[in-house]
Amino acid sequence: MEPAHKQMKKNAKQNGFGTFGGVFTPNILTILGIILFLRTGWVVGNAGMVNALIMALIANAITFLTALSLSGIATNIRVEAGGAYYMISRSLGAEIGGSIGIPLYLSQAVSVAFYLIGFAEAFHGIFPQYEPVHVASFTCLVFTIIALIGADFAVKIQYFILITLALALISFFTGGTEQNLPLHLRPAYTEGHHFWSVFAIFFPAVTGIMSGISMSGDLKNPERSIPRGTLLSVGLAFVVYSLAIFWFAANAAPIELQTNRFVMKEISRWPALFYAGVWAATLSSGLASMVGAPRVLQSLSFDNIVPRFFAGRMGSVREPRFAVIITYGIAQSVILMGNLDVVAPVISMFFLNTYGMLNLAAGLEGLSGNPSYRPTIRIHWSLSFLGAAGCYGAMCLIHIPATLTAVLVSYAIYFSLKKRFLHQYWGDARSGILFSAAQFILAKLEEQPPHPKNWKPNIMVFTGNPRTRPALSRLSRWLSKGNGIITFFQVVVGDPEDEKILKTAETARHTLETFIRENPVTAFPEVQVVRDFEEGVSVISQAHGIGRLKPNIALFGMGGTAEQYEKQLRVLKRVLARNSVILLKSDPDREFGERRTIDIWWGGMGGNGDLMLLLAHLIAQNDDWREAVIRAIKVIEDPGGISHAQNNIQKLLDDMRLHARAMVIALGDSPKSFEEILAKHSRNADLTILGIRPFDKGQEPEIAARIHKLTENLSTVLLVRSSGTGDLLKASR
Repeated sequence: MEPAHKQMKKNAKQNGFGTFGGVFTPNILTILGIILFLRTGWVVGNAGMVNALIMALIANAITFLTALSLSGIATNIRVEAGGAYYMISRSLGAEIGGSIGIPLYLSQAVSVAFYLIGFAEAFHGIFPQYEPVHVASFTCLVFTIIALIGADFAVKIQYFILITLALALISFFTGGTEQNLPLHLRPAYTEGHHFWSVFAIFFPAVTGIMSGISMSGDLKNPERSIPRGTLLSVGLAFVVYSLAIFWFAANAAPIELQTNRFVMKEISRWPALFYAGVWAATLSSGLASMVGAPRVLQSLSFDNIVPRFFAGRMGSVREPRFAVIITYGIAQSVILMGNLDVVAPVISMFFLNTYGMLNLAAGLEGLSGNPSYRPTIRIHWSLSFLGAAGCYGAMCLIHIPATLTAVLVSYAIYFSLKKRFLHQYWGDARSGILFSAAQFILAKLEEQPPHPKNWKPNIMVFTGNPRTRPALSRLSRWLSKGNGIITFFQVVVGDPEDEKILKTAETARHTLETFIRENPVTAFPEVQVVRDFEEGVSVISQAHGIGRLKPNIALFGMGGTAEQYEKQLRVLKRVLARNSVILLKSDPDREFGERRTIDIWWGGMGGNGDLMLLLAHLIAQNDDWREAVIRAIKVIEDPGGISHAQNNIQKLLDDMRLHARAMVIALGDSPKSFEEILAKHSRNADLTILGIRPFDKGQEPEIAARIHKLTENLSTVLLVRSSGTGDLLKASR
């Protein structure tokens, strides 16, 4: 991908166009086009001079703000082929760029038909024997041949068209009527029309700035030419349209403006120049779109947004000739079924959506505060957002169903591209935006006092290589249920300055990243090199996290020997000062079995009890455990107290809205030990949760032996030791 773009850039540098020929001229020829000659009079006839000027002001304000936004982006990056698509994708990523680039290409391809339909209308006025659809179709074919020859030829033609257009405007503004008509100031809308429906017809008049931007890959210095040429063309266009609105209002009656689409010819000093002008305007606009649209499609193809064969060059690096043929097919299809007044609002939606995303891209770039955003033309981010609001506001006011359709199409393309996991070799502003948002939220979170009601699991999972311990990652996913934060840790023991150890750590991180990407778990990968495992885990548990997002649970896998148990208990003792600790002993054969039974051997509230209940509740909320039964089992001495104890426990569970079933077992005169009772009732449980009682330093061998004895006849076991930082179920009662 990248070499192709570089080759195109190299060719553009050698043979590219300047500001006047590459940006200003195609822009102004497209802006001063079919709407000016064939629809501005109709707009004034319906809206009146005052409202028509307001429409021109709104439309040009949106375009001007957009021009400022794209100037900021264009002067911050090296702009290559693709125009607006290239700028959006390099600011907001390939998926968002593609969701706008594809509709942008289609809108430009449809614009070819739009302009040629207008040309055919004007041609039919002189030569009524020729059907407009045949004229438009023939002209479309001629333009396709010109585009296949190359942009150089098209740009040379546009200079002659520019002169013709200038002469036509001189003829219009030096003409007029001898009648002493009053200014047509007030609106007189025809049936079915209102301010915004007329605005929809008018707005394509100012969409011509895409013509110059689309030629970005063919400019000598796009970073300089795009902002200068675009801003100059927008400013001149506003002046011309404002003068034209006044001249129409002063020289023609409302009824003539509404019914005579060739009223401009009646006002012009030399009517023949009207036809030359309208032909020049429509043909130049259509040609600019025919040359520019394929370059957008080619850029989409280079970035793998669309299949690579769309970038077929047929022997030339600079000319996307296969894309030209595709564009011809789309334009010709619209010509065969299109009508000028039907096509115009559709184009308005496409371009407004593109303009809106350009403004959003510039606004988010400015808001992100990335040091890499250093445009030579800098505007405040609020102006870009104002431009975006204007675009989407105008879309809604013009036609809400069409707006929803445009947005839904963009979203559909976005999610389709997202599923493809597009690889992009450039950086974009999204990380900076998310960083700024995270910074703001963390600061606000820090201002809020902590409360058990808002407790969520923030889990450090010491996975090692997660492929060898899948039960750990699975359990962490169930515990977080998408609402907590999971960090997968691999601790590499060795010298942090040893290059071999550092390479091992790099490989381990890659393994973690790959595992996270390939499995249904949202987690952050972390690899730390430490000289001593126990000391390292202790330091990690204290240092990991930021602000209120410090971890509150450390999850370890349990070893199988008494020596390993002792080591883990020593680690538990170190970590417990800041985090609760849970140890998972996974059955290598059954793992979590059928996920139907969770047994909690409960000693009451306080200690480990609340955390044990909460962990069981979190696990049971997952679809994998939707049929699970939670049993809160308590052992008492006196058999006579079973009913009373069971009722009290069940009431407590119900008050906390925990879907668990109380079960009380009495030791009585039975010779059975707790270990035997535990094995009898939980041998077939899919998960058994036990608490670890407090112990002093030096008691690790004793506790390790006890754990081994309790768990040797059970399946998968979760051992819990709460840090005792608060009653986690307080908010539930």
